[in-house]
Amino acid sequence: MTEPLAPTPRDQAPSGPRILVVEDDAATRRQLAAYLRSHGYRVIEAADAATASAAWLAGRPDLIVLDLGLPDRDGQTLIVRWRREATTPILVISARDREAEKVTALDRGADDYVTKPFSPAELLARVRALLRRAAGPAADPEGVVHLGRLELDPVDRSVRVAGRPVALTPREYEVLKVLVAHAGRVVTHARLLRAVWGAAYAEEAHYLHVYVSQIRRKLAAADPEGALRDLIVAEPGVGYRIRGL
Repeated sequence: MTEPLAPTPRDQAPSGPRILVVEDDAATRRQLAAYLRSHGYRVIEAADAATASAAWLAGRPDLIVLDLGLPDRDGQTLIVRWRREATTPILVISARDREAEKVTALDRGADDYVTKPFSPAELLARVRALLRRAAGPAADPEGVVHLGRLELDPVDRSVRVAGRPVALTPREYEVLKVLVAHAGRVVTHARLLRAVWGAAYAEEAHYLHVYVSQIRRKLAAADPEGALRDLIVAEPGVGYRIRGL
């Protein structure tokens, strides 16, 4: 770091997007976690590849901050694995400043690369930019996604229809978020299952039928005008897509 990571006081515990911070240096990891929490993010900490892998399997984060120099495995192998399973943004932080190292990380699926030392303000800006990009082209400068009457707010993981809250479960929110992030494009069953449940569920397409049905019902109930009744379109045998509004 190039300056202390002094937390900003907050009135309540973080409830925003989940960030997995993978860093073997304990002091750096704690500072990063404290700084991100002070800006409203929920942080899971991991000191090595094994702990990071376990955290990944326990629940998909919204973004990963990854140090490449881990004690039990090169961080590059984690990039390959995670990118094979999901589209979660990966921000690499590393003391390795060789151009070839950066190119390799990016080629393997990392979304951005920051070389140590870096300022906390720069890190925060990169995190916000990646979360906005992951939200899709309909996101506003605060990361809130607007799709017709539908709004998804990644900070508090809430959904609203014309300003009215829609009570989705965490898993339902994740399914809708992935679909909205690819609005207009088909998201295959396997890709959607990997992104929300993990690679072990890539063949369990029946999960999606249940969750998509519940999402459709809740959106329709919150939208008496019926504009969102057919928002999620099934592509039989392939996947789902969000239709244009």
